[in-house]
Amino acid sequence: MKKILIANRGEIARRIIRTLKKLNITSVAVYSEADEKAPFVLEADESYYIGASPSSESYLKQDVIIDVAKKANVDGIHPGYGFLSENAQFAEKVKANGMIFIGPNTQAIEVMGDKISAKQAVKNFNVPLVPGIDKAITSIEEAKEIADKIGYPVLIKASAGGGGKGMRLVEDASLLADQMKMAQSEARSSFGNDEVFIEKFVTKPRHIEIQVFGDTSGNYVYLFERECSIQRRHQKVIEEAPSAVLTPMLRKQMGEAAINVCKACNYVGAGTVEFLLDADLNFYFLEMNTRLQVEHPVTEEITGLDLVEWQILVAEGKSLPKKQEELTINGHAIEIRLYAEDTFNGFAPDIGVLNRYRRPTGTNIRVDDAFEEGMEIPIYYDPMIAKLVVWGDDREVAIQRMIQAIDQYQVSGIKHNLDFCKYVLKHKAFVSGDFDTNFIKHYFDSPKRVYEKMEEESEVFDSIFATIWDNLKTKNESEFISRPIHGAWKLMVR
Repeated sequence: MKKILIANRGEIARRIIRTLKKLNITSVAVYSEADEKAPFVLEADESYYIGASPSSESYLKQDVIIDVAKKANVDGIHPGYGFLSENAQFAEKVKANGMIFIGPNTQAIEVMGDKISAKQAVKNFNVPLVPGIDKAITSIEEAKEIADKIGYPVLIKASAGGGGKGMRLVEDASLLADQMKMAQSEARSSFGNDEVFIEKFVTKPRHIEIQVFGDTSGNYVYLFERECSIQRRHQKVIEEAPSAVLTPMLRKQMGEAAINVCKACNYVGAGTVEFLLDADLNFYFLEMNTRLQVEHPVTEEITGLDLVEWQILVAEGKSLPKKQEELTINGHAIEIRLYAEDTFNGFAPDIGVLNRYRRPTGTNIRVDDAFEEGMEIPIYYDPMIAKLVVWGDDREVAIQRMIQAIDQYQVSGIKHNLDFCKYVLKHKAFVSGDFDTNFIKHYFDSPKRVYEKMEEESEVFDSIFATIWDNLKTKNESEFISRPIHGAWKLMVR
């Protein structure tokens, strides 16, 4: 391919452009009214306006994007993630118009896009499933029968959805009917489909996902795991690779199970197989995302690979660049998602202007972002500002490097979650590796009090430092210490 259109926006569009430049492939961006002056538009070789700011009037307009692609005479379309990336109809239209869809085939998208069909497909390949039902239902009476059979607590999940939409935890039979109605209502509103399924709720669940790749020759590899258990509203906030709890044997078992999921749908390209891991280290298939993931940089950092480049090579019909035995884990990587959101108000999205925006810099620090200082955070899209990624020789080094990078990050003008991410990274549960998807429920149920405690600690450290400073001045040794090390001192003491 010599020319590729990116059917997306923001940081993932910039990320794809970087690889296209490396491969000497011409990049074509499409943009909405809100993104007219966005960095990805300016960095692309060509850019085309496709509509008003709401995604329904721009980034979700399949025919408009196809027309632009034909006008620009591109060879392929990269969908990024979100928007049309898992839309089988769009993938088919791209192919029908003589272009390459840089993603899996339509069959894989359709099978894995529905949780019920996905479970039915992988069941025949001996992939472990959470106890429950593998068919969609709408009847509350049928839901009660299933829940009584598998035992409470249970999860109600939208069959056609994801991202936590249409999901309800039910701990008691008396609550099932109301929770079922709410789950169906949200599923109907979000996906136009109110079908749900019931499964056993896994206690102390960890969210572990496996990065997979397949090519047109039937070769498959897994690029190890990502730990994604730190979440709010069922959406990931902090990811790391490798996981602190997986043994080499368990990693191999989960990797091979993920490849079996690929085989169940003849998968080609980059994909992510998501599992739940219980307190006894039993794992269960959750779903497959048939696209590149937001958190793919942590895999790139521990493998030294460019996953977007791999996507393009596979889409061109070439074989996977490496075999399974050639893949190894090097060090540890952590990613935090910097969101414009109010942690005091249930992590609700925030909007405004980035009055100050300065990125952290240094060895093994990576920032994938979408904005520059002075830009406005638009209300129309996901409120993610950036992904901050660090690499270290081991997990302890990576955690400390991430804390230091957060301290360097300067963001003002909007509410954001940097303090929350720092709180998680410093928490004894995270540091020890003994945490699950209920981290916020267990340790952050009163964010205001959490931050007040952090401020109290800061005042104590300030007092300690001031005392030492005064003693040094008395001894005429102040030339050996200066205020700029204040922050480092506090970090060291903590």
